[in-house]
Amino acid sequence: MPIPLARTLPYTLHTNRELGLMLARRKPLAVFVDGKGHFPASVERYLRLFCRHVADGRFIRRDHFSPPIEGRNYPLHHIYFALPGEQWRIDEMIELKSSLCWSRDHERREGELLGYEDWMNDHFLDRFYPKPTV
Repeated sequence: MPIPLARTLPYTLHTNRELGLMLARRKPLAVFVDGKGHFPASVERYLRLFCRHVADGRFIRRDHFSPPIEGRNYPLHHIYFALPGEQWRIDEMIELKSSLCWSRDHERREGELLGYEDWMNDHFLDRFYPKPTV
């Protein structure tokens, strides 16, 4: 989501705040995605901070690769970090992201898995995924 749009939300996005929120146990899952071998150096440095907590047992890490699709000649590398006891969210997120279509319900589930509160998901969906009118 473009940052100017994010500034109009009545809550703060987790973006670039994942580590602190997870250490405070306020975020159960963080996800990072880029092309295999294409993470920028700044993201690599951020990921190393997470990895320190994996080594200490505070987080669980799982890497997942999605095969190339039409228009993309490289696999996507997904890196998941979950709090202990919340690693089930990784499997659910992988399954959710494998969906061939994306809907309002998918968007809500993604927000839930990432740890956004119901009212935050409601607001986001009403703003960016308006209900279809009949």
